[in-house]
Amino acid sequence: METGLSKKLGVEHAIFGFTPFPAVAAAITRAGGFGVLGAVRYGAPDELARDLDWVQAHTDGKPYGLDVVMPAKKVEGVTEADIEAMIPEGHRRFVQETLAKHGVPELPEGEASGWRITGWLEHVARGQLDVAFDYPVKLLANALGSPPADIVERAHDHGILVAALAGSARHALHHKDAGLDIVVAQGYEAGGHTGEIASMVLTPEVVRAVDPLPVLAAGGIGSGEQIAAGLALGAQGVWLGSVWLTTDEAALTSPALTRKLLAAGSGDTVRSRALTGKPARQLRTEWTDAWEDPEGPDPLPMPLQGLLVAEAVSRIQKYEVEPLLGTPVGQIVGRMDTKRPVQAVFDDLTRGFEHAIDRINRIAGRA
Repeated sequence: METGLSKKLGVEHAIFGFTPFPAVAAAITRAGGFGVLGAVRYGAPDELARDLDWVQAHTDGKPYGLDVVMPAKKVEGVTEADIEAMIPEGHRRFVQETLAKHGVPELPEGEASGWRITGWLEHVARGQLDVAFDYPVKLLANALGSPPADIVERAHDHGILVAALAGSARHALHHKDAGLDIVVAQGYEAGGHTGEIASMVLTPEVVRAVDPLPVLAAGGIGSGEQIAAGLALGAQGVWLGSVWLTTDEAALTSPALTRKLLAAGSGDTVRSRALTGKPARQLRTEWTDAWEDPEGPDPLPMPLQGLLVAEAVSRIQKYEVEPLLGTPVGQIVGRMDTKRPVQAVFDDLTRGFEHAIDRINRIAGRA
């Protein structure tokens, strides 16, 4: 499953695996793919440094990358406290009433919220990158448009390729104009922030728009046959995220959440602004339903919504309140019906890819 891009990065398979879990990222790299650690959950630089130390020690010298979330435009002089002050009191009441309705306990006294997406804030992301540039990271990906020009320049100065996600050909062209090296064409089916164009349409549109830049196909991909389809559409690899959530190495996923993921079908997700303020595909829960209720308030824009619900999400996760418990995940969740190691996922992906290529060769009369 080699392409020009995988050869350039020195990986056996053109499978790029995004994950918030260091153990999963390392396992993806060891299996012959390219592990990409998501940095958005790290509030303090020393926490990221600790986990990058671990990844570095568990990847056998093979390459890996980092995914951050930062806007292309910088806003000066705005602190987290300033942003918190913008949250309307009515929204705070709505969150507390929803939690009370489901009997969600308070966090123990003195325990801080464990789910803080301060990584959405630019100054936090820049602090993460100050740490990351001290490690042999081979790829920097940004999930919120093109990174600022100075970040692209710094990455290139360190010999790091820069990628960004795109939900349309127009977005992809912005990335090309910004001097990026790779575009991730993320279709509607994907987990997390996603646009409105399906992968089968989006991938060839982006490939054509940014040629000769390499493109990774993303969104709803979880089998080797789908990888073969992505490469047939012109991509030089695939970007997978959801399929790793039910792996053995995803140790931070709670048992209750794992059960929900394994039981979910492809129709059990929804694009909702309830988590971050931007449309993000996630499990449909009574939490997302509450934010879709026309009698309730509209979700706030990013990053206000994420800061508003941070403590609530921590409480829901800590006490595993199943009706409210969810996570970003793509429509491929319908195939995620078994808990297994990352290596087993890779084995299935490579077998499925081989079967797809054999099938096409037979159709074409070459086998």
